[in-house]
Amino acid sequence: MVEARAEKEKTHLTEGKITEEALEELRSRVGKKLRISPFNTIASRDAIRHFVDGVGDINPLFRDEDYAENTRYGKIIAPPSWPYSVFPTWIPQGLKGVHAFHSGNDWTFYKPIFEGDTITPELTFTHFDEKKSKFAERIIIVHYDDNYFNQHGEIVANVKAWSVRAERQAAREKGKYSDLKLPHPWTEKELEEIEKQVLAEEIRGKEVRYWEDVKEGESLHPLVIGPLGITDMIAYCIGSCPVPLKALGAALRDYKRHPGWAFRDHNTGAFEPTFAVHYHIDAAKSAGVPYMYDVGTQRQQWLIQHMTNWMGDEGWLKTCYAEYRRFVYLSDVLWLKGKVTKKYIDETGESCVDIETQADNQRGEDVMPGHSTFILPSRERNTWPLEKRLQK
Repeated sequence: MVEARAEKEKTHLTEGKITEEALEELRSRVGKKLRISPFNTIASRDAIRHFVDGVGDINPLFRDEDYAENTRYGKIIAPPSWPYSVFPTWIPQGLKGVHAFHSGNDWTFYKPIFEGDTITPELTFTHFDEKKSKFAERIIIVHYDDNYFNQHGEIVANVKAWSVRAERQAAREKGKYSDLKLPHPWTEKELEEIEKQVLAEEIRGKEVRYWEDVKEGESLHPLVIGPLGITDMIAYCIGSCPVPLKALGAALRDYKRHPGWAFRDHNTGAFEPTFAVHYHIDAAKSAGVPYMYDVGTQRQQWLIQHMTNWMGDEGWLKTCYAEYRRFVYLSDVLWLKGKVTKKYIDETGESCVDIETQADNQRGEDVMPGHSTFILPSRERNTWPLEKRLQK
């Protein structure tokens, strides 16, 4: 009886199964543009500031009016990752009660986003695949294609997105990560050293990084993130809000219409959104994850911060690809690293640099392998990538 009472008092997310009927319903949506609800639509100074504060980006190009006025842009711009705060590139549609894990993005950036721009997203569900998994036996990988347009009808960015759908019960039974010691047992000495590394962040800024000065094989100065805490998650949600979080009666009305969107917290009696797996330990465990963990979009925002830090104000981040492998748990630290693999003149005559990227945690795992391509100014050829992107 005691065990039955304890089980009843646990927090449980809704449970769903990957059935042939559910897959057929999902298949009927392939190729369709899906209805979405943007969070930010206007790149106001406040919206940009809340975003960079939420991700921890201190680059003055995105927050200091006087600084930005003296760059080629002439005013504050949003970081390339700001479209995440408009719409997070995917939605957990179909397969009711089957957990969704954002698993990767492949970005291409075309135009800068200026303070005052209006951005409109468009989402197309392209296809899905079925695979076997050590995490939850059977998983569905769902793929999307997103475009983001400014008020002039110009495409500012395109992104390919994919997410994994896994049965919560199967993930719990597998317990793939149950042997991890969480939260991570840092010593005070270790934390002091990590804080020094965090504060040693390098931002290239006004010092032009010329294509000629980049060497194949050279490594980027790392960007250190963490230890990740609950306030980091709160600040991230304030700036990006990857799901439409609401409070009190406004939230309750949504949950009554869509019961699968929430669960009742046995500690408080309140409903919480399924998104709370990122900051509510019982919800995370119900999804088959041993501890609270980061958000995929949040993780790639750190990567894009690392890339824009390196390229400087005159560089252009052309593409940014990343796979979200394993989980980044609260208390984890990441060392974001990069290595130049190739430099070349592309078919349009622009001076490009390819960089292989990784994000290592304290357990020595690369939780986000990826690669990015930059277009840099050329001293010898007198080419400047922003001139092309700033043309009306």
